[in-house]
Amino acid sequence: MSFTRRLLRYYLYYTAGFLAFVLMIGLLERVNGPGVWIGYAFLFVTIAVYAVIGLISRTSDATEYYVAGRRVPPMFNGMACAADWMSAASFMGLAGSLYVSGYDGLAYVMGWTGGYCLVAFLLAPYLRKMGRYTVPDFLGTRYDSNLVRALGVFSTILCSFVYLVAQIQGVGLIASRFIGVEFTIGIFFGLAGILVCSFLGGMRAVTWTQVAQYIIMITAFLVPTAMIGHQTGNGWFPQFAYGEALAKVEALEREIQQSVPEREVRDYYREQAEQMQRRLDGLPDSFYSERAELERQLLDTKRRNGPLRDVKVLETKLDAFPRDVGEAQNQWLEMRNQYVERSEPPHAMTEPFPARDDTTRGSQRLNFLLLMVCLMIGTASLPHILTRYGTTATVQGARSSVGWTLFFVALLYVSAPALAVMLKYDMLLHLVGARYENLPGWVTQWRHATPVQLDISDVYRDGVVQWGEIWMQPDMLVLAGPEIAGLPYVISGLVAAGALAAVLSTADGLLLTIANALSHDVYFHMVDRNASSQKRVTTSKILLLCVAMFASYVTSLKLGNILFLVGAAFSLAASCLFPALVLGVFWKRTTRLGATAGMVSGLLVCVYYITTTYPFFTRLTGFAGVRWWGVDPISAGAFGVPVGFAVAIVFSLLGGRPSARDRHLVDHLRRP
Repeated sequence: MSFTRRLLRYYLYYTAGFLAFVLMIGLLERVNGPGVWIGYAFLFVTIAVYAVIGLISRTSDATEYYVAGRRVPPMFNGMACAADWMSAASFMGLAGSLYVSGYDGLAYVMGWTGGYCLVAFLLAPYLRKMGRYTVPDFLGTRYDSNLVRALGVFSTILCSFVYLVAQIQGVGLIASRFIGVEFTIGIFFGLAGILVCSFLGGMRAVTWTQVAQYIIMITAFLVPTAMIGHQTGNGWFPQFAYGEALAKVEALEREIQQSVPEREVRDYYREQAEQMQRRLDGLPDSFYSERAELERQLLDTKRRNGPLRDVKVLETKLDAFPRDVGEAQNQWLEMRNQYVERSEPPHAMTEPFPARDDTTRGSQRLNFLLLMVCLMIGTASLPHILTRYGTTATVQGARSSVGWTLFFVALLYVSAPALAVMLKYDMLLHLVGARYENLPGWVTQWRHATPVQLDISDVYRDGVVQWGEIWMQPDMLVLAGPEIAGLPYVISGLVAAGALAAVLSTADGLLLTIANALSHDVYFHMVDRNASSQKRVTTSKILLLCVAMFASYVTSLKLGNILFLVGAAFSLAASCLFPALVLGVFWKRTTRLGATAGMVSGLLVCVYYITTTYPFFTRLTGFAGVRWWGVDPISAGAFGVPVGFAVAIVFSLLGGRPSARDRHLVDHLRRP
C-alpha cells in the first residue's frame, strides 16, 4: 500500500473516532447536563491526541526535523498548511471582524486568500527548487551573504514572534472561558499544549499533528455553522443561502437607526466623548487634579472607617489611573475614540465605507485597499508558511500543495460571513429588547471573562437592552456562537477544541520557524559549521523551549487584539522579506548590497510607522506620530514594501554587477 493511501486510511479512522467522541460527550450531556467538565474533556483529550502524534513522530534526523523528510503528499501538506495558516485570527477573528465591520471585513477574506496566488506564482516552487531548510537559508544562499542571512533571521523572528503572541493570547482566552482558569494561567496551559506537538519531532511531528488539527478545526467551524443555519431557516448549508438572513439584519438595523432610545444612547456616548476631550484639553492640570481627588477620597474613606467595598473600589480606580501625563493622554485619547465610535449610528453590513463625508469615506476606501494588499503580500512572505512547501517531494508537489491549501482554507472562509450574519441576526432578535433581569446565561458568563470581552450597560435606564448599550470584543463571537444560538453545550466544547487546534497549529509552526532559524542559520551557518545533525536538532529544541517561555511572558502584557497583532506580523514580513525574495528569483541584477539595503529600509519604515501610530507603543514611548494619508498602523506594509523594492533596485544598480554564480543560480531556479 502506498504511503499516501496509508495516511488517508489512518486519518479516516482518526476522523471517525473524533466524531464518535463528540457524539459520546453529547449523549453524556443529555444525561448529566452541561458543565465545565465538557470543556475539560475536549481540551485535554485533543491535546493528549496531539501529544501522542508528537511522541510517535520524534526524530533527531536533520532532514526529518527541519522539512519532514521531504515526503509529505500534496493533499496532506495542503491540510497542514491550512492548519498552519488558519490561526486564531481566522478561526476566532474573521467572523468577529465581519460581524462588527460588515463589508470592510472582506479585506481580510480577499487579502488572505489572494495571497496564495502570489505564493503559487512567485515563491513556493522556487523555494522548493532551491531545497533549503528555511527562508533565511534561501536568502543567504541566493545572495551568498551571511549578512543577508542574518537580516532574514531577524525579520523571521520579528514577524513570527508577533504572530506567535497573538496565538498564545487566543489560548489564554479559550482556557479562561472554558476551563475556568485565569487568563495568565491559561497562557501557560496553552504553552504546554504547543510544546508537546513540536518539541520532540520538529517539522515531522508538526506536519502530522497539523493534519489532525485541521480535521478538528474545520469540523468545529462547519458543524455549528450548519446547525445555526438550520435553526435560523437558512438550511444546512447557509454558506449558499444566508441572503435572507442578511436582509432581515439590514431591516433590524434600519429600525435601530430610527429608534428614540438608541439615539439617546448614542447621545450619551457623544457626551462622554466630549467630556473626555475636555479632560484632554485640560492636561496636565486635569491629570494632577483628578489623581489628587481620588487620593483624597481614598484617604477620607479610610479615616472614617468606611465600608471595605468602597475602599477596594477606590484602590482599584487609583491603580488603574494613568501613571503620568503621557500615559493619561494616550489612555484618555483611546477612551474618547471608543466613545466616538459608539456614538456613531449603526450601518448596514453590506454598506461599503460608511461615513458622513466624502473625505472620511475616501480614507476608509484607501485603508480597505491597502490592508488587502498588505495581507496578500504578507501571506506570500510569512516564513512559517513558505517553509511548509519545502516538505514536498518535488517542485510540482509544492505547486499542488498551494492549490490544496486554497481549497481547505476556502472551506472556512466561505463559512465565516454566513456565521457572522446569522449570529448578528440572533443578537438583534433576542438580546436587543431583553430586560436586564432576564439576560441569557451566556451573557453572565462572558461578562466575567478576563480580559474583558463583553459589556452591557443600562445607559438609557429603562431596564431594556439597546443595541448601542452592547460592547463586544470581536474575538469572542465564534467561541460564544453556540451559546448565543442556544445550541447544546457540547457544541461550545467542540468550538473551543477547534479554536485551540487553530491556535496550536499556527503556534507550533511559528515556534519551529523561530527555533530553526536560530539553530540552522545562526548556530550552524554562522557559529559552528561542523556541528553534527544531532547537535543542531538538540539546539533547536532548547531554543524552541526558551522562545515559547518568553512569548508567554510577553503575551501576559496584553499588547492588543488578536487581529491587529496578526495584521502587524503580515506588514513586517511583507516589508522586509518580500522584495528580497521576489527580486532574488526574478531579477538577476539584484545584488547582496541591494538586498541588504532593501530589507533594512523596508523594515525600518514599517517598524517606525507601527510604533508611532499604534496606541500601545505610543503609550510606552510617549511619542505619537502623524498617520501618513490617514493609513492605519495595521497597513504599515503599504509604506515598507515599496520602499524596500525601490531601495533594493537603486542600490543594485549603483553597485557592481552580480557574479556569474548568482546569474547561474537564478537560471537554475527559474528552470522548470
